[in-house]
Formats: sequence, C-alpha cells, structure tokens
Amino acid sequence: MPLVIAMDGPSGSGKSSASKGVARALGLRYLDTGAMYRAMTWWMLRNGVPVEDGGAVAARVLEPVIVSGSDPGAPTITVDGQDVAEEIRTREVTNAVSAVSSVPAVRARLVELQREIIGSGGIVVEGRDIGTVVAPDARVKVYLTASEEARAQRRARDLAADPAASVGRTRDEQARRDRLDSTRKASPLAKAADAHEIDSTEMGLGEVIEAVVRLAKEHE
Repeated sequence: MPLVIAMDGPSGSGKSSASKGVARALGLRYLDTGAMYRAMTWWMLRNGVPVEDGGAVAARVLEPVIVSGSDPGAPTITVDGQDVAEEIRTREVTNAVSAVSSVPAVRARLVELQREIIGSGGIVVEGRDIGTVVAPDARVKVYLTASEEARAQRRARDLAADPAASVGRTRDEQARRDRLDSTRKASPLAKAADAHEIDSTEMGLGEVIEAVVRLAKEHE
C-alpha cells in the first residue's frame, strides 16, 4: 500500500511547512486540504454568497472547479482555472473559512476530491480531519500542536504584510477558529486515537520534519 501520512492539528502549529518538508524528504506528494476549504470560501465570498447561511453555501457547492497541485516544492491551488494561492490567505477568507467548512455539503464534496488525490499514490496530507475522516487508514498519523502563544506569533508573521495582524488579534481570531472547528458537527478538528502527538512549541522546523520522517520509517 502507498505510504499516506496524515498531518492534523490547529492553525499555526506548523503543519504546512512540516508537511512539505516531510514530503520532499521522503519523495512523496503533498496535499494541503485547508487550501481547498479556503478556495471554496474565496469563491463564495467573491460570488456574494452569505457564508453564514449554510443553505446558501450548500446550494452552490458544486459550481467552483477547485484543483490542487501535489508538488511539495511548488504546491498550487486554482479555482475555475485562476491561481488563488495568495487570495485565499487574506484575513477575510481566514475569518470566513470555519463557517463554510462546517457545511456538510462542502465537506462531502471536498473530501471526495481529497480521497481521489490520495488514492493516486504516496502522499503527505495536512488538515484537521485527515486521520479521523479523510484517510482513517493512513499508515502514519501525526497530530501537530503548539502553545497558543507560539501559534499566534507564527500566524502573525505569515500575515506580516497586513498592518492589522497583531499577535493579540491573531491569537483571538485563531482561538475562535479552533473553537468553531473543534465543536462543529461535521468532521470536527480532533486527534485520532492512534495519532502520534508532536508539540512543536520548542522545536525548529528541521526537528519536526526529522521526527515525522523517523515515524514514517518505523512504519515501513
């Protein structure tokens, strides 16, 4: 069976950088499922769909064509043929994505797309419900976490171009997202029972990558 590594955890824990690093180290593909939910959210906002109205979102969930590239060295995400890699990282999208991703019809459509990609061969998949819902049979499951402060600082650095992205405000927004994602009915953020938890608060990126690669080799 192809090696599938499920990388779950809250925002700011370092999943993206670690997942791409692990994929490069092991010669695997890479999939950022969060980018797919952000892409769906961006499309809804751009088309005037009220994102807090689950029925309105569900009614249009089949319209956008979302395509995710799987090269860890140059991951891509397009919507209807348009590159939206930068657009989906705005504060507007970030603060709306929990509402959109909680809609069962959204999750059903994107999980189907994610499983199609996963089924094509070895891959590192990052998200919030990979080990519990998307790929429960993944050979390696990791739950990557970090302290609230460390996660807020990392996220604020990612949003450095936004003058409103203070650590305090980022911490509050992040806590809200984590609360919503952990309590939603459809595929909540949760640690799989058989996942290996890694706390990256005091770890460098290289150390996290090394730890996951070591786990993967133990499960060969």
